[in-house]
Amino acid sequence: MKIEFHNLYTHFIFSTLHRLAVIEEKHRERIEKYITGIVYNNDSRLYSIYANPDHVHFLISRSPRLSEENIATIIADSSTRFINENKLCATHFEWQDSAAAFSVSKKDVDKVCKYILNQAEHHRKMTFQEEYDRFINFYQKTLQPFEKVSIR
Repeated sequence: MKIEFHNLYTHFIFSTLHRLAVIEEKHRERIEKYITGIVYNNDSRLYSIYANPDHVHFLISRSPRLSEENIATIIADSSTRFINENKLCATHFEWQDSAAAFSVSKKDVDKVCKYILNQAEHHRKMTFQEEYDRFINFYQKTLQPFEKVSIR
């Protein structure tokens, strides 16, 4: 069945391989623009993005035809190729094999956008590892296991 209307907001976090700080500030905007183009070329919309030296955050509204894993793979593969072909890192560039994807409610889109765009300031106070641990801890505590209900 075709989905005509959708609100599928997802906050992604990609880490560089071994979390090495290989994304240089002088190439940050070019990488962000390229990822934005990938998102738009896949019938999705990008609301905010920030490429830190060792990870990138972005918030998109994705096409209902693409799962989080599909769009993440497309973005990772294409951006890796672009970064390496254009020699935007001093060494061979790779993302880690896994990423994080968090659903975002429509009412929280603005808050998440501000959080993403404030990454430079944010990481003056907190390391990426601390940030990641907080994300995982928060989401693991808020996820409740599904309980089977017997229907008679």
